[in-house]
Amino acid sequence: MPEIHLSQEDRDFVEAQVKTGVYKDADAVVSAGLRLLGSKEGQLAELQRLVQAGLDDVEAGRLHQYASGDELLSEIRQMAAERAQKTGTGH
Repeated sequence: MPEIHLSQEDRDFVEAQVKTGVYKDADAVVSAGLRLLGSKEGQLAELQRLVQAGLDDVEAGRLHQYASGDELLSEIRQMAAERAQKTGTGH
């Protein structure tokens, strides 16, 4: 594995994380950062997939227009209530 070179600002950050006891050593700080990066990239890929699905729906004419924001909000609340009922998380 190649050696990693950090800027002084990054080295200071890593040292501060270790010094405060948040992480036991620099390797732990880097590992945590890589896990976070992987998680964010996964979330971004899922968001991109959902946006594309929405665009595909619009292009195929699968859309619904609402007369007002209140009408949209009412439908969202109804869908949430139905979902909560199905999953048993309703109040």
